[in-house]
Amino acid sequence: MPVTSAPDLAATAAPAARKLSLVDKLLPAWILVAMAAGLLLGRSIPGLNSAMQAIEIGGVSLPIALGLLLMMYPVLAKVRYDRLDTVTGDRRLLVSSLVVNWLVGPAVMFALAWIFLPDLPEFRTGLIIVGLARCIAMVIIWNDLACGDREAAAVLVALNSVFQVLAFGLLGWFYLDILPGWLGLAQSDLDVSAWSIFVNVLIFLGIPLAAGYLTRRLGERAKGRDWYETRFLPKIGPIALYGLLFTIVILFALQGKAITAQPGDVARIAIPLLVYFALMWAGPFALGKLIGLGYDRATTLAFTAAGNNFELAIAVAIATFGVTSGQALAGVVGPLIEVPVLVGLVYVSLWARRYFPGNTRPQEVNR
Repeated sequence: MPVTSAPDLAATAAPAARKLSLVDKLLPAWILVAMAAGLLLGRSIPGLNSAMQAIEIGGVSLPIALGLLLMMYPVLAKVRYDRLDTVTGDRRLLVSSLVVNWLVGPAVMFALAWIFLPDLPEFRTGLIIVGLARCIAMVIIWNDLACGDREAAAVLVALNSVFQVLAFGLLGWFYLDILPGWLGLAQSDLDVSAWSIFVNVLIFLGIPLAAGYLTRRLGERAKGRDWYETRFLPKIGPIALYGLLFTIVILFALQGKAITAQPGDVARIAIPLLVYFALMWAGPFALGKLIGLGYDRATTLAFTAAGNNFELAIAVAIATFGVTSGQALAGVVGPLIEVPVLVGLVYVSLWARRYFPGNTRPQEVNR
């Protein structure tokens, strides 16, 4: 995606909007158009839901999978994999990411679900499941738009994906059964296999990561790094935008009727989600500055904490509670709120870059 490079230090005081390309400035408009198109398709084409559900493999929607893979591949092809050791050696970043993703994030969503939805157990459970499904897909593109550290994003997404396989089921049991029991609250069960989570991670991270890595290695070997970064990457960059917009259209089309038929329920679910995304972005962003991370890595920490693996959350909710359940609706509303909110936070992040003077590492790869 053609996003401008992080500026030099002399330019950091300029308004963030001036540093964005025309495509990036219009991104909110493209997203609104994609949302509207999806809603229109969902309302106007009878049987669209059934047709989309028929093209699934193992509970994974192939159209959504296609959109996510198209969205992630160009960004992962831009990662300089020979620099990953500079990220893996940064214990502040790695430890902070694990803490905010696996201790803070699920606890925050659990608290907000019970505060805002005490009388709606199905929606409450669905939100808790969203909180357990940590970053894996769209966070890659939000981080890139905000001029975050690509190498750090690749490492953190991979690290949290491993923890997702290991911890998702255990944390689901804790937050839906054990902790409510301790607090005298209503309990729920979550039946999900580690294998299904592994397949989800393999598809939505493993495939684009392998494709991006091989593309860079083979491209640089055949033509050199200069050709790869100045000629090849600009050509594949727009694919990420097309993948993002295609994914949004599909998501809204699949749930168009539910969204427009139950606006009150959607609003109830949206309120705790708005609070959640704001807290889970602002807290880690401030933490990054506090522990001395540069702007690029503080931004990566913030977006990998605020982003969620909505595909996993939706798949688990549908498999456990049914496609028409309130839990599934809450899972679907998650990305519908996350997309516009995190786009807005991209601009907030670029504006806040001025508070990291002398501490921003320029991205050398063409965006």
